Amino acid sequence: MNSTKSLDKVVPKGYILDMKKVILTIIPIFLFVIAVYATTYDYFQGHSEGDNIRLEWKTNDESGLDKIVIERKTPQSSYIDIETIEPKGNNSFYSYLDENAYKTQDLVFVYRLKFVDNNGSVSNSSEAAVSANISSVKRTWGSIKAMFR
Repeated sequence: MNSTKSLDKVVPKGYILDMKKVILTIIPIFLFVIAVYATTYDYFQGHSEGDNIRLEWKTNDESGLDKIVIERKTPQSSYIDIETIEPKGNNSFYSYLDENAYKTQDLVFVYRLKFVDNNGSVSNSSEAAVSANISSVKRTWGSIKAMFR
């Protein structure tokens, strides 16, 4: 039995050739969109620093980037925006000190960066989970202050 004849019955002639043309057309467009609109970064990390949490990251390409939003959540909550950072330009190093983590009763925080481009598209960084090493005195004082707000 000729395998070409059976393939022709299942897949119309020219179909595979047409699909190759479509794929070869879409791939360069996709790569262009990623290159133009996607902010890339080298790393994003966080660590406990005394009673605060330090976040650090380095970007590669900030072409078309409007702002960077730092988001925080706990394992039991949703992300909230805690700070908006203006972009510095390609290959920039950033450092942010979260001085408000101690005001909650949580001990583990998850952070991520939201990259917002000029055209409104959004991409997120990987998550950075940090175990807070906050003193009980500062945590208690933060809770007392929060009661009187």
